[in-house]
Amino acid sequence: MANAKPGKDSFGLTDFLLRWLAAIALVLATYNPSGWSYVHWVKSAISESGPGPVHFLAGALLIAGWSIFIVATRRSLGDLGLLLSIAVLAALVWFLVDLGWLGFDSVTAVSWVVLACVSVLLALGLSWSHVWRRMTGQLEVDDADD
Repeated sequence: MANAKPGKDSFGLTDFLLRWLAAIALVLATYNPSGWSYVHWVKSAISESGPGPVHFLAGALLIAGWSIFIVATRRSLGDLGLLLSIAVLAALVWFLVDLGWLGFDSVTAVSWVVLACVSVLLALGLSWSHVWRRMTGQLEVDDADD
């Protein structure tokens, strides 16, 4: 790799955080308990004048974003990795509840925790190939038969 630029293959915390910001933006734009989300916007449009082309366009963009994140996460982590990631996130939430740092006193609180966990899971999926390569030196390659 004599022609490689310095830092080209590096992956750090900033790279993960950028992926997580993209994931949290997608998740919260789709739905969040604050009332400012695509789901709330469409519900409001249905009760008023009906959804229009802008609602359809935004929905199509969200579906495209979700498709990219879900496919990348599933391919990167695989079924076992996905289950292990969910187990680790669930254990972390349980630990934070046990410490008293997190409470589930309302549906809204539970919703925010679930949305945060989904965004972390998606960011892990987008980042895992880079982390794997850094830890092992091995490249992950998709099979064309998937």
